[in-house]
Amino acid sequence: MTFGSIIHWLDSLNLKEGEKRLISLSLSLLAIWVIFYIFTDGLFLTPRNFYNLAVQSSVVGILAVGMVLVIISKNIDLSVGSVLGFTGMTIAYLQIEILPVEASWNWPVTVIFAIFLGTLIGFWQGFLVAYVAIPSFVVTLAGLLIFRGAAFEVAKGRTLSPFQDDYRIFGGGIHGSFGEGLSWILCSIGILIILVVNFFIYRRAGKYSHKTILISFLGSVFFIFCVYMFNVYDRPRSDIGHGIPSPLLVLAIVVLLGAIILQKMPFGRHLFAVGKHLENARLAGVPTKRVTMRAFAIMGALCAVGAIITTSRLNAGTNNLGTLLELNVIAAAVIGGASLDGGRGSILGGLLGALIIQSLDTGLVLLGVSSSMRQILIGFVLIMAVWFDTAGRRKA
Repeated sequence: MTFGSIIHWLDSLNLKEGEKRLISLSLSLLAIWVIFYIFTDGLFLTPRNFYNLAVQSSVVGILAVGMVLVIISKNIDLSVGSVLGFTGMTIAYLQIEILPVEASWNWPVTVIFAIFLGTLIGFWQGFLVAYVAIPSFVVTLAGLLIFRGAAFEVAKGRTLSPFQDDYRIFGGGIHGSFGEGLSWILCSIGILIILVVNFFIYRRAGKYSHKTILISFLGSVFFIFCVYMFNVYDRPRSDIGHGIPSPLLVLAIVVLLGAIILQKMPFGRHLFAVGKHLENARLAGVPTKRVTMRAFAIMGALCAVGAIITTSRLNAGTNNLGTLLELNVIAAAVIGGASLDGGRGSILGGLLGALIIQSLDTGLVLLGVSSSMRQILIGFVLIMAVWFDTAGRRKA
C-alpha cells in the first residue's frame, strides 16, 4: 500500500477536523518513538524505559486534562507546578511531622486533605478571575510565586521522608503496580469499554463505519501492546512482571471523567460557550462566572492528585516539587489542540500532547542532551504547535 493510497483511504473516512488532528498527533507520537528507538539503539522502547515513560507521563497528562478545561474557557493557569509543590509538601508535613506515623489512617487523611486544599486553591484563583475580574495570567502568575514560596515555608526548605509503604502504592514503583494477572483483566475492561462505546455509536448511526472499526482495532492493539510491555518488565529480584503502574490507571480515570464532562455534561458545553464568546454566553443564560471558577477548581484538585503521585513516587517531599512543570502542562494542552483563543480543545488531544512532550524529554535524556538544551527544543516545539494552530484557524 502506497502513501498516496493511505491518504485517500483516510479521506474516505470523512473525518472531522478534530479527528484529523488526533490522527496527526498519534502519527507524530509514533514517529517520535521510532526515531528515538533508532537513535538510542533500541533503548527507548525497552520495557523498563516504557514503564518509566508511562509513570512520568501520568502527572503531566493528569494536569493537562485540567489545563485543557481552563484554556477552553479562554484562561490560563501558570501556577499548576507551584500548587502541586505546595500540596505535596503539605502532604509530607502532615504525614511525617503532625500525624502519628504508625497510624493506618495517616495517609488517607492527608490524601483527602490534599485534594480539598487543591480544590480550595483552585476556587480561590477562579473567584479572583471570574468575580474580581483580574486576568487569569496575573492571578496565576501571582499564584506561581505565592505557592512556590509557601512550599518552601511549610518545612523551611527541609526534605521530608519517608512515607508509609501503603502510601507508596500511588507512585508506580515497587509497591505501585497491579501485577500481570490483574493488568490483563484491566486491559480486557478497557477493550470492552471501547467496544461498548462503539456499539452505541453503531446503534445511533444504524451501521458500522470504517472509522469506528479503525478506532476499536487500534485502541485494542495499543492496550494489548502497553500491558505486554508492562508485564515483561520484571520486579527487582523476581520473575514477576510489574504490570500496569497505578499512576496510569489514575490517569485513565481522569481522562475518562474529563471526556464525559467535556462532551456529555452541560458544564462542558458551557465551557465551550464561555471560551468562544463570553458576552453571548452570558446573554444566553450561561452562568459564566461560576463556570470559570469551577474550571479552576478542577485544575486545583488535579494538581493535588499530581502531588499525591509525585510524592509517592519520590517517597519524599521536597520544596522544588513541580518546578517548571507548568511549562510542560501548557505545552501538552496546546500541542493537543487547545486554542489559547478559547472555545476549542479535547481531553484526548491533551493526553497525546502530554505523551509527546514526555517522550521528547525522555528520548533526549537517553541521547545525553543537557537539561538546558531540552528546554530549548521543547520551547521550539511549543512555538511550532501554536504556529500550526494559528495557521489552521486562518485557513478555516
